[in-house]
Amino acid sequence: MNGEARLSRAILWGGLIAGTLDLTAACITTILRGRTPVGVLHFIASGLLGDKGLEGGASMAALGVLLHYVIAYGATTVYALASRKLGVMVREPVVSGLLYGSLVYLFMNCIVLPLSALPVKPNYTSTSIAIGQLIIMVCIGLPIALIVRRYSQRSE
Repeated sequence: MNGEARLSRAILWGGLIAGTLDLTAACITTILRGRTPVGVLHFIASGLLGDKGLEGGASMAALGVLLHYVIAYGATTVYALASRKLGVMVREPVVSGLLYGSLVYLFMNCIVLPLSALPVKPNYTSTSIAIGQLIIMVCIGLPIALIVRRYSQRSE
């Protein structure tokens, strides 16, 4: 398999697995707070559409899923491309992935969410920040790094 095919597979599997792990974690934490997983998807859609995303039914939930995976694939693509220039990202996937997850958390919460159309801004507490950061580090950064490493190794 050539380098471009390995890169494509890393992005394909990294985005799918990280997106699924993160969405699962979001649904579980939402259920633990007494809310429904569909509300998570509506919240994601509201980042693009504002109040309309919160009011919609199945179509808004589907949009939330789509947007969630677009973000997961974007994060995977950035990591995969950066790893081609920074070999440490492939050689040390655990440390690099956890650090990358932390950067993704900061990017999403300090840049993306404030610029989004969210009608209700997140209420940050020290506990919510710690849980959110840990989830993104473990469910986004780490799997992306491990998958990129897997597909960065030659398999002749």
